[in-house]
Amino acid sequence: MKVAGFTFIRNAVKNDYPVVEAITSILSICDEFVVALGNSEDETEALIKGINSPKIKIVNTIWDDSIREGGAVFAAQTDIAFNHISPDADWAFYIQGDECVHEKYLPLIKKEMEDNLNNAGVEGLLFKYLHFYGSYDYYGHSRRWYRREIRILRNNKAVQSYRDAQGFRWDGRKVRVKLIDAYIYHYGWVKPPAGLKSKLRNFNLFYHDDEWLAQNLPETFEFDYKNADRLIHFTGSHPAVMQKRIAATNWNLNIDLNQLHKKMTLRRKLLQKIEDLTGWRVSEYRNYIIVK
Repeated sequence: MKVAGFTFIRNAVKNDYPVVEAITSILSICDEFVVALGNSEDETEALIKGINSPKIKIVNTIWDDSIREGGAVFAAQTDIAFNHISPDADWAFYIQGDECVHEKYLPLIKKEMEDNLNNAGVEGLLFKYLHFYGSYDYYGHSRRWYRREIRILRNNKAVQSYRDAQGFRWDGRKVRVKLIDAYIYHYGWVKPPAGLKSKLRNFNLFYHDDEWLAQNLPETFEFDYKNADRLIHFTGSHPAVMQKRIAATNWNLNIDLNQLHKKMTLRRKLLQKIEDLTGWRVSEYRNYIIVK
């Protein structure tokens, strides 16, 4: 069995993405790792080369900055990385520049790939998610946050990244996947308020035009945490690759969690209560088909 990792990245230093940690968190179970390296204005290339692994293959790309609708440029870059995976790879392990896998899950992930290698009915593996928010001590848990997403796929060129690269399609249809008991730790929202303000503005450059930004995210806007809905204190451990970053940059999250929950609409509160009691997320958008 041959496994290829793949990702895309641009301006990781400028935007404070833990891309080195992302790559190295799964590198040990990959036989190669393809990085679509965008035209950066910082030291991102040096960061990637600093990993110093013969497994890593860099593909230099130029982002089309005129694509400013729906995050489509992210999907385009994901496809570039995927299409540079060696033809003899069986599985493709996708990870974004603000995600990590805890080392405790790696044996299970590898076993799932081995066990399903010859089962053509399983076209990918579906991961659970923890979305850390505000600091490394809390994660968001509500209907605003997707619970699951595909991160391992068969290396079939019928696969394409979908919309803003959150999910995938196979010849235009949803991918048939197995849900596994492993988590992706998502760190994209772990920043102090000033950093989150900058993230929102930079991120939306790839979704909206200048007029929308001026109206909705002007330079003077102040970030609040209302889009979290609900934060839960994290009592587990973070991946080993993240420990140095956490020790150097963690901070206290000074917000009233009860007030945060009170900002939810009555409808959201009701639907969240149903999920808490039953585990069923009413009308959940599923970007995949679970086959077993």
